[in-house]
Amino acid sequence: MAHPSQAPPSTIAARVDDSVFAIRKRVAVQPKVGLVLGSGLGAFADSLEGGVRIPYRELPHMPVSAVPGHAGSLCFGDVEGVSVVCMQGRLHLYEGHPVERVVHGVRTMARLGVERVLVTNAAGGLDPTWAPGDLMVIADHLNLTGISALAGPNDEALGPRFPDMTRAYDPELGAMLHAAALAEGLSLREGVYACVLGPQYETPAEVRMIRMLGAHAVGMSTVHEVMALRHMGIRVAALSCITNLAAGISSAPLDHAEVEKAAASRREALARLLRAWILLGSRGEP
Repeated sequence: MAHPSQAPPSTIAARVDDSVFAIRKRVAVQPKVGLVLGSGLGAFADSLEGGVRIPYRELPHMPVSAVPGHAGSLCFGDVEGVSVVCMQGRLHLYEGHPVERVVHGVRTMARLGVERVLVTNAAGGLDPTWAPGDLMVIADHLNLTGISALAGPNDEALGPRFPDMTRAYDPELGAMLHAAALAEGLSLREGVYACVLGPQYETPAEVRMIRMLGAHAVGMSTVHEVMALRHMGIRVAALSCITNLAAGISSAPLDHAEVEKAAASRREALARLLRAWILLGSRGEP
């Protein structure tokens, strides 16, 4: 970490490398798989074998989320011999952070050398036939926040100015999620995830608009992380836990505590799915 009297590093890559340097002093392992664990989904990190936990506040340039359900730790460990790093909680744009800081964690995982990343989130369902607790593989996204993770000067040390997002969500990694679910006896939905700024939940009129645009779920995270990872050439899959039906579809008032509760109810199933996905990839399947 820079001395308080020194100016912070001038490039994004330099700030990411500061975080990597601090991590390397504490963890020697080379993670192969990265996981971002969203609202109420962080318990999986506690199951890692030989786990090492580094609170975000102990890493340079790594801000801490103040949102309930986001523990704020970088966790290292193994899943049956596969080396994994987990972000136990994430930052959100609505907390007031610049987008560069929101994606700092996933850029750090990429710089650590992960080969693939699975991003998870809690989301509102837009299909009235779906139910809280459903799991959805994200096939594509809509960025409705009005900002890109790559806005501003491009750091060529990380990636190109104009990265292609045709395969933002890697089809093979998505197929691995379906194969893992089949092996574990779980059902998966698949659809488009719309990201809004928040922190307020959407109005019924906004939900109708987002449905017309082709989305199946809506939330306040994920897409900027995916942009940053793809910018750096990292393969990505993503999974939403549908924790509620969105405004106007469900008559119940929306509440973050209920979101956390619904996510927690799928903790065991999600843990089995994540483990199976990690191990499938280590064997080069499907």
